[in-house]
Amino acid sequence: MTIQRSDGFIIQTGDSGAAQKNGYIPPGETKVRKVPLEVGYIGRKDPLYSETVDEAGLVGRPVRIPFAVDGTIAQARVEFDNDSGSSQVFMFLFESDMTPAGKNLLDGRYGSFGYTVGGNVFLRQIKEGDIILSMKVTNGLDRLVRP
Repeated sequence: MTIQRSDGFIIQTGDSGAAQKNGYIPPGETKVRKVPLEVGYIGRKDPLYSETVDEAGLVGRPVRIPFAVDGTIAQARVEFDNDSGSSQVFMFLFESDMTPAGKNLLDGRYGSFGYTVGGNVFLRQIKEGDIILSMKVTNGLDRLVRP
């Protein structure tokens, strides 16, 4: 996968689907497959779907996978369409000055689902046009629910 954005804040990759209406269209389908925003909160059994922390009135509640370290992985989406994620992900680059504890503007607004566990020392060296040759789920694959 080719890196499409690397700006010192996020590293974004995936299939932008420009030729396919900005997202993944499954074979035999005509519409872009979209993934709803999903945010898990500590102390809450079920995740929140399709609403940001602001819309749900949960500002300040701790999320299960916070944007608190380099390499937090999340679903990319259109800024003002919570359920527009399709086929792109981004890796977050943590800066304590930009994302102070308790005031992170990404927590609860983007669906984070994991962390990089190897090679983090190289994240800040990634540039647009670089290619990711492989990614692998190392923990939690047994909890993946397929549609």
